[in-house]
Amino acid sequence: METINVLENQKNIIDLKTGDKIDAFVLVKSYDLKKTTAGKQYLDLNLVDKSAEINAKIWENAKENEEILKDNSIIKIRGEVLEWGGSLQLKLNKIRAPFGNEDIKISELVPSAPLDSSEMMDELISYANKIIDKQIRTLVGNIIDKYKSKLMYFPAAKKNHHSYRGGLLYHVLRMLRAGEKLSLVYDCIDTDYIYAGVILHDICKIKEMDSDELGVVSDYTMEGKLLGHIIQGIKEIENEGEKIGLDREKSVVLQHMVLSHHYEPEFGSPKKPMTLEAEILHYLDIIDARIFDFDNALKAVNEGEFTDKIWLLDNRNLYKTKNNIKSSTD
Repeated sequence: METINVLENQKNIIDLKTGDKIDAFVLVKSYDLKKTTAGKQYLDLNLVDKSAEINAKIWENAKENEEILKDNSIIKIRGEVLEWGGSLQLKLNKIRAPFGNEDIKISELVPSAPLDSSEMMDELISYANKIIDKQIRTLVGNIIDKYKSKLMYFPAAKKNHHSYRGGLLYHVLRMLRAGEKLSLVYDCIDTDYIYAGVILHDICKIKEMDSDELGVVSDYTMEGKLLGHIIQGIKEIENEGEKIGLDREKSVVLQHMVLSHHYEPEFGSPKKPMTLEAEILHYLDIIDARIFDFDNALKAVNEGEFTDKIWLLDNRNLYKTKNNIKSSTD
């Protein structure tokens, strides 16, 4: 049977606009069978291709379509693009499983970090090796070794910033680079704690979420739902620190950095940063997440245009500035 390259000419999710029709293959990131207030069943899906993620709804024949989803991580969809709550959403009229002669490479549908995971890991380890304090360097190295295989593919979130294959490693690496540059401006910064805190602050998202090797999170783990990555991260430092006889103050300071990096109680941090490096860690985290959100949203519009309202950014309409870089100076 002759195979057909079905992905060659299809439209990417990131290029969709309100009112567009879509007829394409996508990867099913997650789905739920839900009910409307009137008791009618419908399907709520999160779909991805290599370019982006989008929410979708199937309002008709929910149970029949659920059977298709149960057996297939890749489906072909047909529908239209709507706007809901300031974000784009798909209304799907039809889905089906791939036919046997349709050549679909799943790697071509998986959103991934823009850098190779092996190269990112090498750079991460190089930062860990820059830690001068032998105990802290040993602790960080041991924890990296413990989670190295999963770090190669784990996302930084189920959805929102860096929620793609290798996203956690990419997020941490960009924070390390930014922290290093900041330390060149402010010599009062202790880079041992910056590098260690950045590497460890989200490491237990690996315990918080259940992700496959494609970087697709099926759900949060039981420990993730009950404890979250912050509490698990504190326990990790405590437990691994005891194994190497880590100095108590160093252990507590590192635990405090993980505990406080979300800054506010409603975001999971019962304490605000009480060391300079903990404060910097929080803002490095925020800066990288915000830059991701801005960059991701602005990719979908042309220069001189506004985005739709971005819920993650307080429903702001972002503006993409025109590229007015001059080729010569006045």
